[in-house]
Amino acid sequence: MESLGFFFNATRSAFDLLIGLDPYLYSIIGVSLTVSFWALVISGTFSGLAAFIISFFRFPGRNWLSVLVYTGMGLPSVIVGLFVLLLLSKNGPLGGFGLLWTPTAMVISQTVLITPLVTGVMLSGLDSVDESVVDAATSLGANWWQRIWTVIYEARFSFITALIAGFGRAISEVGSVILVGGNIVWSNEVSYTRTLTTAIVVETRKGNFDSALALGLVLLTIVLAINIVVTRLRGSGFHY
Repeated sequence: MESLGFFFNATRSAFDLLIGLDPYLYSIIGVSLTVSFWALVISGTFSGLAAFIISFFRFPGRNWLSVLVYTGMGLPSVIVGLFVLLLLSKNGPLGGFGLLWTPTAMVISQTVLITPLVTGVMLSGLDSVDESVVDAATSLGANWWQRIWTVIYEARFSFITALIAGFGRAISEVGSVILVGGNIVWSNEVSYTRTLTTAIVVETRKGNFDSALALGLVLLTIVLAINIVVTRLRGSGFHY
């Protein structure tokens, strides 16, 4: 019963923080959503192009590139964070831009992290389209580009799934964003590079388990709300 009461108290704390318009919480939410959104935009664009090239073109090393993409889907986040950290550090090739410990560094890290996942799901969706669909389009006189568009249309739900999965992994990421973002909060309790996940780590280390659970519930609520909206859009706006 104590654990159940603890959970209810954390839930109430989460609602109090949201309803009370706590500036610290909303600054954290803002950083989390902004960084994850831009990482998804960049990754989605690159992943769509990469999946298109791998799926519809034949070139040397194509199979190895596919293997690399699928292997990267399980890439550990701390490895990505370390790579980006070395890339953006003072002695790194991009150190002169002063991007380390900024939201931009976090966007770069999250983009590198989720791109193999998004590309892999998109590629799997394109490859899973039945050959009969292409044959039917060909029999109706479709040209090469029309056949490609038919395949892409048939795989549209896989593309949506890829974007949802990419956003989910980006906003729930903790290892790499701490390494390259620094988990920085301004003196007036406004987040600069602290996200919901890194805030949960901080509160847990302090022993504030109710606050950590409250932040976790906020994170779950955001992810759930986005998934509901996307699912509704998918069900109503992607049919002829």
